[in-house]
Amino acid sequence: MRLIDYFPASSISIKSSATNWQEAIDFSMSSLLANHYVNTNYIQAIKDLTITIGPYYILAPGVAMPHARPECGALKTGMSLTLLKQEVKFAEDDEGIKLIIGLSAANSDSHIGAIQALSELLSEEEILTALLAAKSEKQLADIIARA
Repeated sequence: MRLIDYFPASSISIKSSATNWQEAIDFSMSSLLANHYVNTNYIQAIKDLTITIGPYYILAPGVAMPHARPECGALKTGMSLTLLKQEVKFAEDDEGIKLIIGLSAANSDSHIGAIQALSELLSEEEILTALLAAKSEKQLADIIARA
């Protein structure tokens, strides 16, 4: 399975800004919710965990991958990608986040391939730079499709 295959329809978006990290999570999860990859409990679990233990899902400078445990309401394995033109802070002492990759894992094994492919993609600095500089949803999708 290719990385792009984990992204359902309309799951790659660009937003100008998010009011706060909670809205950023809502943006990242909205297409997964609409496509029945997660339920509202899953989104609430991410927010509750963030409040309790902090943003455990920050992967790299400027990049976050909000997710919760499968039993919290993940229905299917999939991903979304939201690029914010204006960064948002998930914690006061953290740098701002611009790239938010929503993850839904239906079980603890199903998302490993997706995360490995994504990690490889994000470990290449020029690809990460290209994602952060993308001007359209199509550009973002094309970068992911090349992975």
